[in-house]
Amino acid sequence: MKKYLTYIVVCFLLAGACKAQQLPLYSQYLFNQYLLNPAVAGSDGYTSFNLTAREQWLGYSGAPRTYSFSYQTRLLKRSYILKNTSVRRKLYRPSRDGRVGIGGYVFSDRNGLVNRTGLQGSYSYHLWLRGGQTQLSFGLSATAFHFRINEDQIAFEDPDDPILYSDLRKGVFIPDANFGIYLLNYRYNFGLSVEQLFQSYVKIGNPGFDNLALLRHYYLFGAYTFQISVQSDIQPNFMFRMSEQLHPQIDIGVKYLFKEDFWTGLSFRTGNALIASVGARFDMIYFGYSFDFSFNQIQSVTYGSHEIMLAMKLGSSARRYRWLDRY
Repeated sequence: MKKYLTYIVVCFLLAGACKAQQLPLYSQYLFNQYLLNPAVAGSDGYTSFNLTAREQWLGYSGAPRTYSFSYQTRLLKRSYILKNTSVRRKLYRPSRDGRVGIGGYVFSDRNGLVNRTGLQGSYSYHLWLRGGQTQLSFGLSATAFHFRINEDQIAFEDPDDPILYSDLRKGVFIPDANFGIYLLNYRYNFGLSVEQLFQSYVKIGNPGFDNLALLRHYYLFGAYTFQISVQSDIQPNFMFRMSEQLHPQIDIGVKYLFKEDFWTGLSFRTGNALIASVGARFDMIYFGYSFDFSFNQIQSVTYGSHEIMLAMKLGSSARRYRWLDRY
């Protein structure tokens, strides 16, 4: 009887992990929107490295814990090559047209008994809309996830329990893909993306778990910048997130920026969470911290959710909105 009870508990934990929060949750996504949308890769002209560490519901056993590292850049015009257009005419063309971006992203995420490690490689293409003040980007990424259950945290009465010898114990490797569209102007930005397009199934060698699948996740985010003085800006923002079986989750917030050297923000997340964030820039190094306070009962047994971001951006400030010199 206990053997079957073990199966029920494991199935419940796995189902909860696969349907409730399959992908990592971030609070400082506005600083690194590439985590949500592959079309963002290289959109601002910088070469960026970003490290994020998140402890959700700190102090609660088995709570989600996420670490991620991302890289993105734009292939700018470098040199010129000679191109023959006819017998009598020769033109010099740039070897790169400055429209391509690339990026990479790896993360490690623990949620209860399930450990997940993921990676993705992205390709983006950027177009100027009429007038040259707005950029439209498209992005596609190939992703892969490795699922593994931490059986060391489960007490098995039967040492021959089949779950100990299933593929899930050894780990399961699952491929998938993401797609995104991104609109960028020096005053606003909006993005729409779909992650886990193929909804790949988690094959673990046991028919009892065949219904476990990666669900499509949909993201819609945006921000608009209002200049309130020569050195200060106010930036209202939002993020809409949902999956095939997850109720929509919405973040609505506002961010204050001073000379792009200091920022602070406050946002509300449906599900009764308030998020406060603060950050600063030191030359090309950026640091950010956010604290999530939940109004749900779980807050009484945790120390809230904490997220730290450390980034480095290479490239002059003139490249921030590269349409000024049109690449």
